[in-house]
Amino acid sequence: MTKKIAIAADHAGFEEKERIKKTLDEIGVEYFDMGTDSTESVDYPDFAEKLGKAVASGEYEEGILFCGSGTGMAIAANKIHGVRAAVAWNEEIARLSREHNNANILALPARYIGDSEIIAIVKAWLDAKFDGGRHERRVEKITAIENEY
Repeated sequence: MTKKIAIAADHAGFEEKERIKKTLDEIGVEYFDMGTDSTESVDYPDFAEKLGKAVASGEYEEGILFCGSGTGMAIAANKIHGVRAAVAWNEEIARLSREHNNANILALPARYIGDSEIIAIVKAWLDAKFDGGRHERRVEKITAIENEY
């Protein structure tokens, strides 16, 4: 697997972000860490914006965000044109976010899933491919909404 992805977290997801680096190294995924660098309190929108812009611009193919619930990061990242961030709390949701929604950013709820679950979720998401077909039409409608506002 040769992908170039970005990873980022707020203080609540910092430790999980650090742990996932080993897994990414093991499976051969090149990544760039966009912060944060500690468990000291920070504002998650800053990291979601930085990573989201990097993915939307094509600098990175995909991104993974970590925060307490995953929701704040996903909401902030989804404000960026071209981002489709999905919160996933299990492998199936992660896989479907890619296969059906062509999610280019995965947001993980660090406070609610364990290390082994996070690893399985990340692997499932990275391995999944967009199904296209009837889902393509739906993703195009999402893009149309983005372009309208």
